[in-house]
Amino acid sequence: QVQLVESGGGLVQAGGSLGLSCAASTSTFSMGWYRQAPGKQRELVAVVTGGGNTIYADSVKGRFTISRDYAKNTVDLQMNSLKPEDTAVYYCRATFNYNVYWGQGTQVTVSS
Repeated sequence: QVQLVESGGGLVQAGGSLGLSCAASTSTFSMGWYRQAPGKQRELVAVVTGGGNTIYADSVKGRFTISRDYAKNTVDLQMNSLKPEDTAVYYCRATFNYNVYWGQGTQVTVSS
């Protein structure tokens, strides 16, 4: 069992920046961030794969940066040039022993 604890998020004006952090209770294979806006499906934002590759959604490329600290079992998401359409609940996701684990979610709201 893996516990994921998220921090960060909040309210910011368009063009601003926010950071998210997620800490896992143990080492994991992949770690990343997904988001879900009201009335929409949960979607990938960015992930660091088990092989160390990073994958970004096209909508956030060039604006968001994901980073992973293997020693601390954390993954951070730096979000710059935020847009109102980035408003969503952001979830940390990790995989371990072929199981998927989710954090509780943290709200990010970008005002126009």
